[in-house]
Amino acid sequence: MWPFRNGSSGFSSSSTAEKVTQGIDGTGLTAIVTGASSGIGAETTRVLALRGVHVIMAVRNVSAGRDVKEAILKEIPTAKVDVMELDLSSFSSVRKFASDFHSSGLPLNILINNAGITIPNFKLSKDNIELQFATNHLGHFLLTNLLLDKMKKTTSESGKEGRIVNVSSAAHRLTCREGIRFEKINDPSGFGKLWLAHMESKLANILHANELARRLKEEAVNITANSLHPGGVATTNITRHHGIFIAILKTLIRFTMKNVHQGAATTCYVALHPQVKGVSGEYFVDSNVSKASSEGRDMDLAKKLWDFSLNLTTP
Repeated sequence: MWPFRNGSSGFSSSSTAEKVTQGIDGTGLTAIVTGASSGIGAETTRVLALRGVHVIMAVRNVSAGRDVKEAILKEIPTAKVDVMELDLSSFSSVRKFASDFHSSGLPLNILINNAGITIPNFKLSKDNIELQFATNHLGHFLLTNLLLDKMKKTTSESGKEGRIVNVSSAAHRLTCREGIRFEKINDPSGFGKLWLAHMESKLANILHANELARRLKEEAVNITANSLHPGGVATTNITRHHGIFIAILKTLIRFTMKNVHQGAATTCYVALHPQVKGVSGEYFVDSNVSKASSEGRDMDLAKKLWDFSLNLTTP
């Protein structure tokens, strides 16, 4: 990844997660990171733990999560890392995770909605919803709602700002070519429409953060909600279902993409850096405030999505 000029934050696309959190003490903070068993999620976990944060790895593959935990503890013997099972494509799994976390008695300062998938074939989740939309957006929407009271309690008792971070992507910008079709997300219309489903799930990550930020501000709660694009990351596991073609393509363009240390930088910056204190409802790229697409800034669409998501996730 070629280095570029630093933005107003002092960081750029070439900055690493360790660099953007250098000198920050996260001791006493507890964070949940979804999709923490590989790629950006694993690096986010490692760096937050390096800064003293107690990290809960919320993972579908518990065995892989434990391997990451062991590797982190080998490097950072004082790290506080735990692994809990979470399948974001299943509402029952999300509810069980939230219940188990509440039972743990742990506080919650930071929630990083990082996990995401993209698939080449039409599949339904256990709740009969298109799998990408269910995993990338609805699972995180439900998880956030179930943990919000815990975050409010933690913020009130600790006096520390809570932070909710949604990891999106640049794919959300392409939705304008086809129009928004959240209500038709279960339409099995072929590969092109599946990419649209992925794009809309990434747009939903941004709209979710924006509407949540608006609601938190309205309640005067000391919790921020922001979204971000981590950049193209050569080692990300999100395209694992696409096989050798994507693997070859990533190899060919690797020199233009970020490595995982750079890919996790914006997430760690938004989650921990003092510069982001009090900042809510923003979209970040390369550890700097950026501008989402016009759809990503549409507050009427954000409200529509919120109501649509709430209807789908309410028993």
